[in-house]
Amino acid sequence: MTTIYEKRRAAVARALKAAGGGIALLPTAPEVARNRDSDFAYRHDSYFYYLTGFSEPGAWLAIEASGKSTLFCRPKDLEREIWDGIRLGPKAAPAALGVDAAFSAEALEEKMPALLTNQNAVWFPFATHAGLETQVDSWLAKVRARIRFGAECPQSQHDLCKLLDEMRLVKDTHEIAILRRAGKISAGAHVRAMQTSAAMLRSGTRGGLREYHLEAELLHEFRRHGSQYPAYTSIVAAGANACVLHYRAGDAELKPGELCLIDAGCELDGYASDITRTFPADGKFTPAQRTLYDIVLAAQDAAVKVTKPGKRFMDPHDAATRVLAQGMLDTGLLDKKKHGKVDDVLGSGAYRQFYMHRTGHWMGMDVHDCGDYTEPGSKPREEKDALGQTVMRKPSRILRPGMVTTIEPGIYVRPGKGVPKEFWNIGIRIEDDALVTAKGCELMTRGVPVDADEIEALMRG
Repeated sequence: MTTIYEKRRAAVARALKAAGGGIALLPTAPEVARNRDSDFAYRHDSYFYYLTGFSEPGAWLAIEASGKSTLFCRPKDLEREIWDGIRLGPKAAPAALGVDAAFSAEALEEKMPALLTNQNAVWFPFATHAGLETQVDSWLAKVRARIRFGAECPQSQHDLCKLLDEMRLVKDTHEIAILRRAGKISAGAHVRAMQTSAAMLRSGTRGGLREYHLEAELLHEFRRHGSQYPAYTSIVAAGANACVLHYRAGDAELKPGELCLIDAGCELDGYASDITRTFPADGKFTPAQRTLYDIVLAAQDAAVKVTKPGKRFMDPHDAATRVLAQGMLDTGLLDKKKHGKVDDVLGSGAYRQFYMHRTGHWMGMDVHDCGDYTEPGSKPREEKDALGQTVMRKPSRILRPGMVTTIEPGIYVRPGKGVPKEFWNIGIRIEDDALVTAKGCELMTRGVPVDADEIEALMRG
Protein backbone atom coordinates (compact mmCIF):
# COMPACT_ATOMS: atom_id res chain seq x y z
CA MET A 1 0.00 0.00 0.00
CA THR A 2 2.97 2.30 0.54
CA THR A 3 3.47 2.65 -3.22
CA ILE A 4 0.15 4.53 -3.50
CA TYR A 5 1.39 7.25 -1.17
CA GLU A 6 4.84 7.28 -2.74
CA LYS A 7 3.24 7.88 -6.14
CA ARG A 8 1.18 10.73 -4.75
CA ARG A 9 4.22 12.35 -3.15
CA ALA A 10 6.10 11.95 -6.42
CA ALA A 11 3.24 13.72 -8.22
CA VAL A 12 3.51 16.61 -5.76
CA ALA A 13 7.27 16.80 -6.37
CA ARG A 14 6.73 16.91 -10.14
CA ALA A 15 4.19 19.71 -9.71
CA LEU A 16 6.65 21.68 -7.59
CA LYS A 17 9.36 21.19 -10.19
CA ALA A 18 7.04 22.30 -12.97
CA ALA A 19 6.25 25.44 -10.96
CA GLY A 20 9.92 26.31 -10.71
CA GLY A 21 10.95 24.30 -7.65
CA GLY A 22 10.48 24.65 -3.93
CA ILE A 23 9.36 22.67 -0.92
CA ALA A 24 5.91 21.68 0.37
CA LEU A 25 5.18 21.59 4.10
CA LEU A 26 2.13 19.86 5.56
CA PRO A 27 1.13 19.19 9.19
CA THR A 28 -1.46 16.68 10.25
CA ALA A 29 -4.39 17.66 12.47
CA PRO A 30 -3.83 18.42 16.16
CA GLU A 31 -5.45 16.54 19.00
CA VAL A 32 -8.47 18.43 20.36
CA ALA A 33 -9.57 18.47 24.00
CA ARG A 34 -13.24 17.67 24.58
CA ASN A 35 -13.26 18.64 28.22
CA ARG A 36 -11.09 18.05 31.27
CA ASP A 37 -8.78 15.04 30.80
CA SER A 38 -10.73 13.92 27.74
CA ASP A 39 -9.97 14.40 24.04
CA PHE A 40 -12.22 14.03 21.04
CA ALA A 41 -11.47 10.87 19.07
CA TYR A 42 -8.44 11.73 16.97
CA ARG A 43 -8.90 12.18 13.24
CA HIS A 44 -5.94 12.90 10.95
CA ASP A 45 -5.77 15.75 8.45
CA SER A 46 -7.10 14.52 5.11
CA TYR A 47 -4.38 16.13 3.00
CA PHE A 48 -1.65 14.68 5.21
CA TYR A 49 -3.17 11.19 5.18
CA TYR A 50 -3.60 11.37 1.40
CA LEU A 51 0.17 11.71 1.03
CA THR A 52 1.32 9.40 3.83
CA GLY A 53 -1.32 6.91 5.00
CA PHE A 54 -0.09 7.85 8.49
CA SER A 55 -2.68 8.56 11.17
CA GLU A 56 -0.67 9.48 14.27
CA PRO A 57 -0.99 13.04 15.64
CA GLY A 58 1.94 15.44 15.94
CA ALA A 59 3.38 14.69 12.49
CA TRP A 60 4.69 16.83 9.62
CA LEU A 61 5.64 16.08 6.03
CA ALA A 62 8.06 17.94 3.78
CA ILE A 63 8.32 17.22 0.04
CA GLU A 64 11.00 18.81 -2.11
CA ALA A 65 10.89 19.34 -5.87
CA SER A 66 13.81 16.93 -6.10
CA GLY A 67 11.45 14.18 -4.92
CA LYS A 68 12.91 13.84 -1.41
CA SER A 69 10.31 13.44 1.34
CA THR A 70 10.96 13.99 5.04
CA LEU A 71 8.62 13.00 7.88
CA PHE A 72 8.58 14.36 11.41
CA CYS A 73 6.70 12.19 13.91
CA ARG A 74 6.43 11.60 17.62
CA PRO A 75 9.46 9.82 19.08
CA LYS A 76 9.18 6.42 20.69
CA ASP A 77 8.26 6.82 24.36
CA LEU A 78 7.70 3.66 26.35
CA GLU A 79 5.89 5.42 29.19
CA ARG A 80 3.44 7.27 26.89
CA GLU A 81 2.91 4.15 24.81
CA ILE A 82 1.59 2.39 27.91
CA TRP A 83 -1.16 5.02 28.10
CA ASP A 84 -1.76 6.02 24.48
CA GLY A 85 -0.65 3.11 22.29
CA ILE A 86 2.37 2.12 20.23
CA ARG A 87 4.07 4.83 18.18
CA LEU A 88 5.76 4.17 14.87
CA GLY A 89 8.72 6.40 15.65
CA PRO A 90 11.19 8.04 13.25
CA LYS A 91 13.52 5.04 13.03
CA ALA A 92 10.84 2.77 11.57
CA ALA A 93 9.09 5.42 9.47
CA PRO A 94 11.20 5.28 6.27
CA ALA A 95 10.63 1.55 5.79
CA ALA A 96 6.99 1.65 6.88
CA LEU A 97 5.91 4.76 4.96
CA GLY A 98 8.41 4.94 2.11
CA VAL A 99 9.73 8.38 3.04
CA ASP A 100 13.39 9.22 2.45
CA ALA A 101 14.12 10.49 5.95
CA ALA A 102 12.36 10.80 9.29
CA PHE A 103 13.07 12.76 12.45
CA SER A 104 11.48 13.26 15.81
CA ALA A 105 8.85 15.98 15.90
CA GLU A 106 10.91 17.41 18.76
CA ALA A 107 13.56 18.30 16.16
CA LEU A 108 11.14 20.28 14.00
CA GLU A 109 12.39 23.72 15.04
CA GLU A 110 15.97 22.71 14.42
CA LYS A 111 15.55 20.86 11.12
CA MET A 112 12.89 22.87 9.30
CA PRO A 113 14.95 26.04 8.71
CA ALA A 114 17.64 23.86 7.17
CA LEU A 115 15.09 22.25 4.84
CA LEU A 116 13.83 25.69 3.80
CA THR A 117 17.30 27.06 3.11
CA ASN A 118 18.08 27.57 -0.59
CA GLN A 119 14.52 26.69 -1.64
CA ASN A 120 13.10 29.28 -4.03
CA ALA A 121 9.48 28.78 -2.88
CA VAL A 122 7.54 27.30 0.00
CA TRP A 123 4.14 25.66 -0.34
CA PHE A 124 1.78 25.01 2.57
CA PRO A 125 -2.01 24.89 3.05
CA PHE A 126 -3.44 28.37 3.49
CA ALA A 127 -6.13 29.09 6.10
CA THR A 128 -6.51 25.49 7.25
CA HIS A 129 -4.29 25.22 10.35
CA ALA A 130 -4.44 27.98 12.96
CA GLY A 131 -1.03 29.58 13.42
CA LEU A 132 0.63 27.77 10.54
CA GLU A 133 1.52 30.95 8.64
CA THR A 134 3.17 32.36 11.78
CA GLN A 135 5.11 29.16 12.29
CA VAL A 136 6.38 29.17 8.71
CA ASP A 137 7.34 32.83 9.09
CA SER A 138 9.38 32.00 12.19
CA TRP A 139 11.35 29.38 10.25
CA LEU A 140 11.86 31.75 7.33
CA ALA A 141 13.14 34.39 9.74
CA LYS A 142 15.84 31.96 10.85
CA VAL A 143 16.78 31.33 7.22
CA ARG A 144 16.85 35.04 6.46
CA ALA A 145 19.13 35.62 9.46
CA ARG A 146 21.74 33.50 7.72
CA ILE A 147 21.68 35.32 4.37
CA ARG A 148 25.01 36.98 5.10
CA PHE A 149 26.50 33.50 5.42
CA GLY A 150 25.30 32.56 1.93
CA ALA A 151 21.87 31.09 2.72
CA GLU A 152 19.02 31.89 0.34
CA CYS A 153 15.46 32.38 1.63
CA PRO A 154 12.37 31.28 -0.34
CA GLN A 155 11.11 34.24 -2.36
CA SER A 156 7.47 33.19 -2.66
CA GLN A 157 4.73 31.34 -0.78
CA HIS A 158 1.97 29.30 -2.42
CA ASP A 159 -1.21 27.54 -1.33
CA LEU A 160 -0.58 23.79 -1.31
CA CYS A 161 -4.35 23.14 -1.13
CA LYS A 162 -4.80 24.28 -4.71
CA LEU A 163 -2.36 21.67 -5.94
CA LEU A 164 -3.67 18.85 -3.73
CA ASP A 165 -7.33 19.65 -4.42
CA GLU A 166 -6.83 18.89 -8.09
CA MET A 167 -5.16 15.59 -7.24
CA ARG A 168 -7.86 14.55 -4.79
CA LEU A 169 -10.77 15.53 -7.03
CA VAL A 170 -10.25 12.54 -9.34
CA LYS A 171 -10.21 9.30 -7.37
CA ASP A 172 -7.86 6.41 -8.13
CA THR A 173 -8.80 2.72 -8.04
CA HIS A 174 -7.68 2.36 -4.42
CA GLU A 175 -9.95 5.21 -3.32
CA ILE A 176 -12.90 4.00 -5.38
CA ALA A 177 -12.70 0.54 -3.80
CA ILE A 178 -12.89 2.05 -0.31
CA LEU A 179 -15.73 4.39 -1.28
CA ARG A 180 -17.73 1.45 -2.62
CA ARG A 181 -17.23 -0.48 0.62
CA ALA A 182 -18.18 2.57 2.69
CA GLY A 183 -21.32 3.00 0.59
CA LYS A 184 -22.25 -0.65 1.06
CA ILE A 185 -21.84 -0.47 4.84
CA SER A 186 -23.87 2.73 5.06
CA ALA A 187 -26.63 1.33 2.86
CA GLY A 188 -26.89 -1.66 5.19
CA ALA A 189 -27.22 0.70 8.14
CA HIS A 190 -30.12 2.52 6.48
CA VAL A 191 -31.84 -0.80 5.77
CA ARG A 192 -31.43 -1.76 9.42
CA ALA A 193 -32.88 1.58 10.58
CA MET A 194 -35.91 1.31 8.29
CA GLN A 195 -36.70 -2.22 9.41
CA THR A 196 -36.16 -1.36 13.07
CA SER A 197 -38.52 1.60 12.79
CA ALA A 198 -41.37 -0.48 11.43
CA ALA A 199 -40.73 -3.39 13.82
CA MET A 200 -40.64 -1.19 16.92
CA LEU A 201 -43.84 0.61 15.97
CA ARG A 202 -45.58 -2.70 15.24
CA SER A 203 -44.52 -4.11 18.61
CA GLY A 204 -45.58 -1.02 20.54
CA THR A 205 -42.20 -0.50 22.20
CA ARG A 206 -42.58 0.81 25.73
CA GLY A 207 -41.65 4.48 25.86
CA GLY A 208 -42.08 4.85 22.12
CA LEU A 209 -39.68 4.87 19.21
CA ARG A 210 -37.22 7.75 19.42
CA GLU A 211 -34.80 9.28 16.96
CA TYR A 212 -31.88 8.15 19.08
CA HIS A 213 -33.04 4.53 18.78
CA LEU A 214 -32.47 4.66 15.03
CA GLU A 215 -29.20 6.55 15.42
CA ALA A 216 -28.00 3.70 17.62
CA GLU A 217 -28.88 1.18 14.92
CA LEU A 218 -26.87 3.18 12.37
CA LEU A 219 -23.81 3.39 14.60
CA HIS A 220 -24.02 -0.29 15.44
CA GLU A 221 -24.07 -1.28 11.78
CA PHE A 222 -21.24 1.11 10.89
CA ARG A 223 -18.93 -0.25 13.55
CA ARG A 224 -19.96 -3.87 13.12
CA HIS A 225 -18.59 -3.81 9.59
CA GLY A 226 -15.29 -2.14 10.39
CA SER A 227 -16.05 1.55 9.88
CA GLN A 228 -13.99 3.68 12.24
CA TYR A 229 -16.42 6.59 12.65
CA PRO A 230 -19.56 8.19 11.28
CA ALA A 231 -18.51 10.46 8.41
CA TYR A 232 -20.55 13.25 10.05
CA THR A 233 -23.10 13.61 12.82
CA SER A 234 -26.09 11.54 11.79
CA ILE A 235 -29.37 13.28 10.99
CA VAL A 236 -32.40 11.32 12.18
CA ALA A 237 -35.39 13.63 11.83
CA ALA A 238 -38.93 12.64 12.74
CA GLY A 239 -41.92 14.41 11.24
CA ALA A 240 -41.52 18.18 11.07
CA ASN A 241 -37.87 17.92 12.16
CA ALA A 242 -37.08 16.80 8.59
CA CYS A 243 -37.68 20.39 7.48
CA VAL A 244 -34.57 21.44 9.44
CA LEU A 245 -31.71 20.76 7.04
CA HIS A 246 -28.98 20.23 9.63
CA TYR A 247 -31.11 18.66 12.33
CA ARG A 248 -29.34 16.20 14.63
CA ALA A 249 -30.79 13.01 16.07
CA GLY A 250 -32.57 13.88 19.31
CA ASP A 251 -35.25 12.37 21.48
CA ALA A 252 -38.30 13.19 19.37
CA GLU A 253 -40.77 10.35 19.02
CA LEU A 254 -41.44 8.72 15.64
CA LYS A 255 -45.17 8.29 15.15
CA PRO A 256 -47.26 6.22 12.73
CA GLY A 257 -48.32 8.30 9.75
CA GLU A 258 -45.20 10.49 9.87
CA LEU A 259 -42.05 10.37 7.77
CA CYS A 260 -38.53 9.94 9.06
CA LEU A 261 -35.55 11.43 7.22
CA ILE A 262 -32.15 9.87 7.87
CA ASP A 263 -28.99 11.45 6.48
CA ALA A 264 -26.09 9.29 7.64
CA GLY A 265 -22.94 7.67 6.37
CA CYS A 266 -19.86 5.98 7.73
CA GLU A 267 -16.20 6.81 7.35
CA LEU A 268 -14.04 3.85 6.34
CA ASP A 269 -10.24 3.99 6.20
CA GLY A 270 -10.31 7.74 5.80
CA TYR A 271 -13.10 7.94 3.19
CA ALA A 272 -16.69 9.08 3.63
CA SER A 273 -20.09 7.95 2.46
CA ASP A 274 -23.24 10.06 2.45
CA ILE A 275 -26.76 8.67 2.11
CA THR A 276 -30.17 10.17 2.76
CA ARG A 277 -33.39 8.21 2.76
CA THR A 278 -36.88 9.30 3.75
CA PHE A 279 -39.40 6.67 4.74
CA PRO A 280 -42.71 6.30 6.59
CA ALA A 281 -41.97 5.48 10.22
CA ASP A 282 -44.58 2.70 10.22
CA GLY A 283 -43.77 1.47 6.72
CA LYS A 284 -46.67 2.94 4.74
CA PHE A 285 -46.69 6.25 2.85
CA THR A 286 -49.80 8.41 3.06
CA PRO A 287 -51.13 9.71 -0.28
CA ALA A 288 -49.72 13.22 0.33
CA GLN A 289 -46.33 11.83 1.36
CA ARG A 290 -46.23 9.54 -1.64
CA THR A 291 -47.06 12.39 -4.01
CA LEU A 292 -44.15 14.52 -2.86
CA TYR A 293 -41.83 11.53 -2.50
CA ASP A 294 -42.35 10.51 -6.12
CA ILE A 295 -41.57 14.06 -7.24
CA VAL A 296 -38.26 14.05 -5.36
CA LEU A 297 -37.37 10.61 -6.72
CA ALA A 298 -38.16 11.78 -10.28
CA ALA A 299 -35.92 14.79 -9.67
CA GLN A 300 -33.08 12.53 -8.56
CA ASP A 301 -33.58 10.31 -11.61
CA ALA A 302 -33.33 13.37 -13.86
CA ALA A 303 -30.11 14.43 -12.12
CA VAL A 304 -28.60 10.95 -12.39
CA LYS A 305 -29.18 10.90 -16.17
CA VAL A 306 -27.03 14.00 -16.70
CA THR A 307 -24.28 12.99 -14.29
CA LYS A 308 -21.74 11.87 -16.88
CA PRO A 309 -18.51 12.97 -18.53
CA GLY A 310 -18.73 16.20 -20.47
CA LYS A 311 -21.65 17.55 -18.47
CA ARG A 312 -21.05 20.27 -15.92
CA PHE A 313 -21.34 20.06 -12.15
CA MET A 314 -24.47 22.24 -12.10
CA ASP A 315 -26.30 20.26 -14.79
CA PRO A 316 -27.70 17.67 -12.32
CA HIS A 317 -28.90 20.51 -10.08
CA ASP A 318 -30.61 22.23 -12.98
CA ALA A 319 -32.25 18.98 -14.10
CA ALA A 320 -33.48 18.16 -10.61
CA THR A 321 -34.71 21.67 -9.92
CA ARG A 322 -36.80 21.71 -13.09
CA VAL A 323 -38.61 18.53 -12.02
CA LEU A 324 -39.10 19.83 -8.48
CA ALA A 325 -40.42 23.18 -9.70
CA GLN A 326 -42.93 21.50 -12.00
CA GLY A 327 -44.00 19.26 -9.13
CA MET A 328 -44.51 22.26 -6.88
CA LEU A 329 -46.81 23.80 -9.50
CA ASP A 330 -48.69 20.54 -10.09
CA THR A 331 -49.37 19.98 -6.38
CA GLY A 332 -50.29 23.57 -5.59
CA LEU A 333 -47.28 24.19 -3.38
CA LEU A 334 -46.72 27.08 -5.77
CA ASP A 335 -49.77 28.85 -7.18
CA LYS A 336 -49.70 28.80 -10.98
CA LYS A 337 -51.64 32.04 -11.13
CA LYS A 338 -49.02 33.78 -9.04
CA HIS A 339 -45.83 32.08 -10.21
CA GLY A 340 -46.59 31.16 -13.82
CA LYS A 341 -45.01 28.22 -15.62
CA VAL A 342 -41.94 26.20 -14.70
CA ASP A 343 -39.50 28.52 -16.49
CA ASP A 344 -40.97 31.44 -14.57
CA VAL A 345 -40.48 29.59 -11.29
CA LEU A 346 -36.89 28.77 -12.18
CA GLY A 347 -36.21 32.34 -13.23
CA SER A 348 -37.71 33.90 -10.12
CA GLY A 349 -36.27 31.34 -7.72
CA ALA A 350 -39.71 30.82 -6.15
CA TYR A 351 -38.93 27.11 -5.76
CA ARG A 352 -36.45 28.04 -3.00
CA GLN A 353 -39.32 28.26 -0.54
CA PHE A 354 -39.38 24.46 -0.60
CA TYR A 355 -35.94 23.57 -2.00
CA MET A 356 -33.13 25.76 -0.77
CA HIS A 357 -29.90 23.77 -1.20
CA ARG A 358 -27.78 22.53 -4.06
CA THR A 359 -28.29 19.05 -5.48
CA GLY A 360 -24.79 17.79 -4.79
CA HIS A 361 -21.26 18.27 -3.52
CA TRP A 362 -17.91 16.60 -4.04
CA MET A 363 -17.28 13.62 -1.77
CA GLY A 364 -14.19 11.61 -0.88
CA MET A 365 -11.92 11.76 2.15
CA ASP A 366 -14.13 14.54 3.49
CA VAL A 367 -17.88 14.25 3.19
CA HIS A 368 -17.85 17.73 1.66
CA ASP A 369 -14.68 17.08 -0.24
CA CYS A 370 -12.18 19.51 -1.69
CA GLY A 371 -12.03 20.67 -5.29
CA ASP A 372 -13.12 23.68 -7.30
CA TYR A 373 -16.74 23.80 -8.44
CA THR A 374 -15.87 26.02 -11.41
CA GLU A 375 -13.80 24.99 -14.43
CA PRO A 376 -10.11 25.95 -14.05
CA GLY A 377 -8.96 28.46 -16.61
CA SER A 378 -12.49 29.47 -17.58
CA LYS A 379 -13.55 33.10 -17.83
CA PRO A 380 -16.47 34.63 -15.92
CA ARG A 381 -19.61 35.26 -17.94
CA GLU A 382 -22.74 37.27 -17.35
CA GLU A 383 -25.70 35.46 -15.76
CA LYS A 384 -28.95 36.46 -14.10
CA ASP A 385 -29.35 35.58 -10.42
CA ALA A 386 -32.67 34.78 -8.70
CA LEU A 387 -33.40 38.47 -8.27
CA GLY A 388 -32.83 39.21 -11.92
CA GLN A 389 -29.55 40.98 -11.24
CA THR A 390 -26.63 40.53 -13.63
CA VAL A 391 -23.71 38.74 -12.00
CA MET A 392 -20.36 37.47 -13.30
CA ARG A 393 -19.84 33.75 -12.78
CA LYS A 394 -17.43 31.18 -14.09
CA PRO A 395 -19.01 28.10 -15.72
CA SER A 396 -19.22 25.12 -13.40
CA ARG A 397 -16.80 22.23 -13.44
CA ILE A 398 -16.83 19.75 -16.33
CA LEU A 399 -17.48 16.25 -14.98
CA ARG A 400 -14.77 13.68 -15.66
CA PRO A 401 -14.41 9.95 -14.84
CA GLY A 402 -13.21 9.39 -11.30
CA MET A 403 -14.99 12.37 -9.78
CA VAL A 404 -17.46 11.57 -7.00
CA THR A 405 -20.48 13.72 -6.23
CA THR A 406 -23.64 13.34 -4.22
CA ILE A 407 -27.07 13.65 -5.86
CA GLU A 408 -29.56 14.84 -3.23
CA PRO A 409 -32.71 16.73 -4.25
CA GLY A 410 -35.42 17.38 -1.68
CA ILE A 411 -38.63 19.14 -0.77
CA TYR A 412 -39.24 20.71 2.64
CA VAL A 413 -42.70 22.05 3.39
CA ARG A 414 -43.18 24.26 6.41
CA PRO A 415 -46.67 25.49 7.30
CA GLY A 416 -47.48 28.76 5.59
CA LYS A 417 -50.14 30.89 4.02
CA GLY A 418 -51.31 29.40 0.73
CA VAL A 419 -49.47 26.10 1.32
CA PRO A 420 -51.84 23.10 1.08
CA LYS A 421 -52.26 21.71 4.60
CA GLU A 422 -51.93 18.09 3.54
CA PHE A 423 -48.26 18.79 2.81
CA TRP A 424 -47.40 20.71 5.97
CA ASN A 425 -44.35 19.47 7.93
CA ILE A 426 -43.29 17.01 5.25
CA GLY A 427 -39.55 16.97 4.60
CA ILE A 428 -38.11 14.61 1.98
CA ARG A 429 -34.57 14.17 0.68
CA ILE A 430 -33.11 11.31 -1.35
CA GLU A 431 -29.32 11.16 -1.62
CA ASP A 432 -26.85 8.80 -3.25
CA ASP A 433 -23.12 8.88 -3.94
CA ALA A 434 -22.32 8.93 -7.65
CA LEU A 435 -18.99 7.94 -9.20
CA VAL A 436 -18.61 9.47 -12.65
CA THR A 437 -17.66 6.68 -15.06
CA ALA A 438 -16.64 6.57 -18.70
CA LYS A 439 -20.25 6.55 -19.96
CA GLY A 440 -22.35 7.81 -17.06
CA CYS A 441 -22.29 7.34 -13.33
CA GLU A 442 -22.35 4.52 -10.81
CA LEU A 443 -24.54 4.96 -7.73
CA MET A 444 -22.46 3.36 -5.00
CA THR A 445 -25.16 3.53 -2.33
CA ARG A 446 -28.12 1.76 -3.88
CA GLY A 447 -27.85 -1.14 -1.45
CA VAL A 448 -30.79 0.57 0.23
CA PRO A 449 -33.90 1.07 -1.93
CA VAL A 450 -35.28 4.41 -3.07
CA ASP A 451 -38.50 3.34 -4.83
CA ALA A 452 -41.46 3.91 -2.53
CA ASP A 453 -42.97 0.46 -3.18
CA GLU A 454 -39.63 -1.19 -2.48
CA ILE A 455 -39.25 0.75 0.77
CA GLU A 456 -42.69 -0.36 1.92
CA ALA A 457 -41.89 -3.98 1.00
CA LEU A 458 -38.59 -3.81 2.89
CA MET A 459 -40.27 -2.46 5.99
CA ARG A 460 -43.00 -5.10 5.88
CA GLY A 461 -40.27 -7.71 6.07
